[in-house]
Amino acid sequence: MHIRVINPVITTSWEQETLDAYRAAAGPGTEVSIVTLDWGTPSVEGHVAMALVAPDIIAKAIEAERAGADAVIVDCMGDPGVEACREAVGIPVVGPAEASMHTAAMLGHRFSVLTVVDSLIPYVEDQALRYGLAGKLASVRSFNIPVLDLASDDGATFDAVAAVAEAAVREDGAHVLIPGCTGLAGFAPRVQAELARRGCEVPVLDPPPVAMKTAEGLVSLGLRHSRRTYGRPYVAGARWPVPLPFND
Repeated sequence: MHIRVINPVITTSWEQETLDAYRAAAGPGTEVSIVTLDWGTPSVEGHVAMALVAPDIIAKAIEAERAGADAVIVDCMGDPGVEACREAVGIPVVGPAEASMHTAAMLGHRFSVLTVVDSLIPYVEDQALRYGLAGKLASVRSFNIPVLDLASDDGATFDAVAAVAEAAVREDGAHVLIPGCTGLAGFAPRVQAELARRGCEVPVLDPPPVAMKTAEGLVSLGLRHSRRTYGRPYVAGARWPVPLPFND
């Protein structure tokens, strides 16, 4: 099968690292490709950015389906454009946040999300509500390092994430943790080990592998999103970077 990962920003510097992370999680025989937006924002950290990147995400999903991809993953914990893409294409479209939250809900009584900046806390709380998991959400905590600064000091970033993770377990009662940025791919095992060392033994999910396994599972099962939920839209007179298949 072929899984297309959409890097939902115009930043190209982490493209290879992102591709490597998803390829490492893919099963034998799964081809993984990546595409970066032609226009949008350098990072996604709020409602405005979510809206600005969505048009090209949808275009890239349409292009992926036409290129023969079996599923699409939008590589951002904001899941920008995911629901719109599900209307636009007939292949599974997976958001790492939705996949991780549902997985976390199966692994423990309550989970916490560790997001990048305080301003995203209400957004993540709304995500849990939309995904039907508000009752499972212990907390959303921020370690206050913007996306574009995550890689500037790996040690400092890890220390900040680990500190917030411990607080979520001890103070908020979290039984499962989700790092709230796909830019933290690979952090989860390290954070889990550090928490265990501190006496907080809980699962810590790594959203990119969770998204990959979810996409592979849907394809293997021959499933896609329901047209009762994500119906084919008709957008009269729309101008778009690619022809709209649902207007053909």
